[in-house]
Amino acid sequence: MNSDLKTIAEALSDDRIKAILVHGNADMDALGSAYAIARCFPGCAIFAPDGLDRVSKMVAAKMETAVREGTGEGFDMRVVVDTSSPEQLVPSGTLTVDVVIDHHKATGRWDGVPLFHCDDTRTSCCEIVKELIDVAGVEMTRDAAIMLLGGMLTDSGHFQFAKPHLLSSFSDLMERFDIGMDEAMDLVESETSISERIAMLKAVSRIKYERIGQMIVATSNAGSFEASSCRAMIDAGADIAFVGSQRDSEFRISGRATQDAVRKGIHLGEIMSRVGGETKCDGGGHGGAAGLNGTGDVEAMLMICMENTKDLLREIRSRENAVRLPR
Repeated sequence: MNSDLKTIAEALSDDRIKAILVHGNADMDALGSAYAIARCFPGCAIFAPDGLDRVSKMVAAKMETAVREGTGEGFDMRVVVDTSSPEQLVPSGTLTVDVVIDHHKATGRWDGVPLFHCDDTRTSCCEIVKELIDVAGVEMTRDAAIMLLGGMLTDSGHFQFAKPHLLSSFSDLMERFDIGMDEAMDLVESETSISERIAMLKAVSRIKYERIGQMIVATSNAGSFEASSCRAMIDAGADIAFVGSQRDSEFRISGRATQDAVRKGIHLGEIMSRVGGETKCDGGGHGGAAGLNGTGDVEAMLMICMENTKDLLREIRSRENAVRLPR
C-alpha cells in the first residue's frame, strides 16, 4: 500500500542519520533522486552497494558527490530510491529497509516496508522526489534541482519517452532556479569511451533476431555496456533488443524497446518480471526499458526473453487481426 509523501517527508525531516541506497550499476535517475534527498533533508549519506554506471560516475565527479560502498550499516534509517526489489541491493534480498520511493511497476518484493511509495505512472523517480521535497516545504538547493533535471532527462531518453507530468516538473525546476537547457544537458553529456564503442560493435556483430509480423526482436551477448548495446541494436533496426553479459555464474540482461513497440502493447518491465518469476531471478522495469539479473546461463536467459516477447507479440497480432475481421 502506498504511503503518503507527506508522511515520508516527516520521517526524513527528523534528526536520525539516514543511508540513501541506490540500485546496482545505478543510473542518473537513481543518483539524482538520492542526491536531492541528501541535500534537502538532514543527516543523509548516499550508498551504492554495487556501484554507479558510466554517466552517474561522471556526474558524481562533476558534482564532487561522495558515494559510499556498502548498505549503510549502523545508520538509523535506510531509504531506498529507484529500486524495484531488494535483490538489486544485495544478492540475498535480505535487508532491513525503512523507506522505499520508486516508479517501477511494483513487484511485491518490498511488502512489509514501513513507508513505501511507488508511482509507476511517473517516467522518472526524480519527479517523485521533487514532489516529496515540495510537500515537505523545505528549501531545495539549485544543485539538487539540476541533479533532478539530469535524472528526468536521462530516464525519459532525452524526452523521447516523456509524459506530460515530467515535462511540467522539468519546466518548473528550470523556471524556479533559472536553469538553462544547456546546463541540464551538459551535466549528463560525455564522450563515449572506446571500450563502450567496442562493446556496442560486438553486440551488433553477434545479433540473433526474429521477425514477428512487422516487429523485429533481437538478442546479443556483449559482455559489458548492455544498455548502450541495446540502443545500438535499436538504431540498427531492431524494435526490441535484449543484451546480456556473463560474469562467472552471474548474468545481467538489459532490454530496450522502441516507443512504437510500447504503444502496440509491449511492456519490458512486465516481461522481465515474468521471466524473473519463472527462473527465480530478479527482473523488472518500464515499458521501454527493463533489466534482469541473477544466477544462470545468459544465453539461455536471452532465449527465454526472446520467447516471452514473441508470445506477447503474437497475442498483440491476434488482437489486432480480431479487430480488423468483419462482424
